[in-house]
Amino acid sequence: MNFQNSLEFSKQLDVQDPLKHFREKFLIPQHKGKDCIYLTGNSLGLQPKSAKDEIQKVLNDWATLAVEAHFYASKPWINYHDFFPKLLSKIVGALPHEIVVMNSLTVNLHLLMITFYRPSKNRYKIICEAKAFPSDQYAFESQVKFHGFHPDDAIIEVTPRKGEHDLRTEDIIKTIEQHENEVALVLFGGVNYYSGQYYNLKAITAAAHAAGAYAGFDLAHAAGNVELHLHDWNVDFASWCSYKYLNSGPGGISGAYIHEKHISNSNLPRFAGWWGYKKETRFQMEKGFDAIPTAEGWQVSNSPILLMAAHKASLDIFEEAGIDNLHTKRKILTAYLHFILNDVNEHHSEKMIEIITPSNENERGCQVSMLMLQKGKQIFDELIEQGVIGDWREPNVIRVAPVPLYNTFEDIWQVGNIIEKILKE
Repeated sequence: MNFQNSLEFSKQLDVQDPLKHFREKFLIPQHKGKDCIYLTGNSLGLQPKSAKDEIQKVLNDWATLAVEAHFYASKPWINYHDFFPKLLSKIVGALPHEIVVMNSLTVNLHLLMITFYRPSKNRYKIICEAKAFPSDQYAFESQVKFHGFHPDDAIIEVTPRKGEHDLRTEDIIKTIEQHENEVALVLFGGVNYYSGQYYNLKAITAAAHAAGAYAGFDLAHAAGNVELHLHDWNVDFASWCSYKYLNSGPGGISGAYIHEKHISNSNLPRFAGWWGYKKETRFQMEKGFDAIPTAEGWQVSNSPILLMAAHKASLDIFEEAGIDNLHTKRKILTAYLHFILNDVNEHHSEKMIEIITPSNENERGCQVSMLMLQKGKQIFDELIEQGVIGDWREPNVIRVAPVPLYNTFEDIWQVGNIIEKILKE
């Protein structure tokens, strides 16, 4: 598409957008009496207007039925989590019985690592990306320490080449191959939280398996954002949060995936709980854990229904919009943002912004990370003052993420226009 840096062009793209009406399904924060330009769906998605009704239904059932709502609510609580595998299957590219909604992201990563990080004396290393999200780093550190190893030895971080911001797939694969006799687990973020790079999960998984290791992914910045085919790529396990691109509220419920080749193996070690016990005999309250032969077998606790109600409200919108349609718009929306920012740069004798997110649409999602070479914090503060909500990452990166469900092409043009005016001043 031949883009133009003009208000009229951005408005025309919005007129032609078949998903434009989905914006009306969300509550947009206000700034000085107008809708703000919200570009922080990579940190917290906007609230669906339907979330309040879904939560209220649960509150009403609690008020009128109390404990009996587990069985007699309009949506019985005992099976409430059964709504989600089908709704999520297209979003993460998995079979429904490979998915379970439970806990929070880092809790799920720990539970999954109990199963898939089984170090031995000679094969004990974890390979991950440098600058993984801190919570992931802490999980890796604590897991290797728990097994008696030292993080400096057991954790191998793949770093970008000198002068580059993103990882090359061949460097990731080379690192795995170099440690093929020592690596137990390869665990990357799907999309790097800082740079916005979307890693080649298929290639990483194949390399991990060739080295005799398991492959898992933290999909916090990937689920609901980029195309995923976890089952077809033969990924062993993954987990994601729901409060970013999946718009399910602060601290929202997490999801987990375990490939079907693993889920019926009751001999796999895990930390067990009552809600992972076979449903047919769960209420006999017997000793000896008998796992459900699906991803549900990793559940440890019963469902937090209020959190799940908010999650269902959002996933119903995804189902209506269609994940393939969202990916199509996302690619155009993000490409337009790249175009606008590059055009701003061309108006100045020296480069003001370096986009560290890959330009290749197959290596990025919604997020665009701008390394500000001049006036970074000043520009960020002025954007906030003018109702543009992005976020700042030290030392000098502004992250923005135009989300196809509720952002517009005019939003993108406005951001570029504001930045251009600030630089001229």
